[in-house]
Amino acid sequence: ANSGTIEVVLRDGTRLPAELIGRNADYDLAVVKVDKTGMSPVAIGDSASVKVGDQAIAIGSPLGLEGTVTSGIVSALDRPVTAGGTDGSETSFISAIQTDAPINPGNSGGPLVNSEGQVMGVNSAIASLGSSAGGQAGSIGLGFAIPINTANRIAQEIIQTGTSATPVIGAEIDFNSSGQGARVQGVTAGSPAERAGLQAGDVIVAVDGQRVDDAVSLITEIRENAPGDQITLTLEGLSGRLIRNRP
Repeated sequence: ANSGTIEVVLRDGTRLPAELIGRNADYDLAVVKVDKTGMSPVAIGDSASVKVGDQAIAIGSPLGLEGTVTSGIVSALDRPVTAGGTDGSETSFISAIQTDAPINPGNSGGPLVNSEGQVMGVNSAIASLGSSAGGQAGSIGLGFAIPINTANRIAQEIIQTGTSATPVIGAEIDFNSSGQGARVQGVTAGSPAERAGLQAGDVIVAVDGQRVDDAVSLITEIRENAPGDQITLTLEGLSGRLIRNRP
């Protein structure tokens, strides 16, 4: 991203140098630009209307095999997952569309489309069997895509400004806490969390009525919003009250 080169390969084999307009590692998304006109864009769908059981078609280059298409169904919605490098850097937190359409390394960045050919998500992550399979990641019927409504919002921000902001509430969360909910370890001075009254020891159990199971699900729920949006957190613990907060 900082010193490499990017090349875009079109369907007819034409190779074009591309310019990185901007990226947001928190969402695992970037925008690149090529100097060519007359290309036809894909049809953009509405991920808010996606339902479990809908047909899902994944397009990409798994294992370097260009133009591969696989199909399945939407298995789950709003699945909190993480994606990122093996060294743990630039971890992305995604409230994902889950699908059993076979997705393998190389599908990332490709579209997940519905039965009408409309893009409903961007393929981003796959589950790994971990140590039980030697750490190999492959298609086990658990693939995840960034909802297109989120991806499109981030892309438009990057196109218009060159950057994209990530919403935060200004609270440190305990990733090692057990039990349902996300436990607050600390609150940043002057942050929305402090202004809303969050305290260390509070346990966030819901965002806008959506259950929060752990720290990852809290982050993915918050990142479904844009900076400046108002959300409602349901707390248990020291406060045991409802609060309103602005990311």
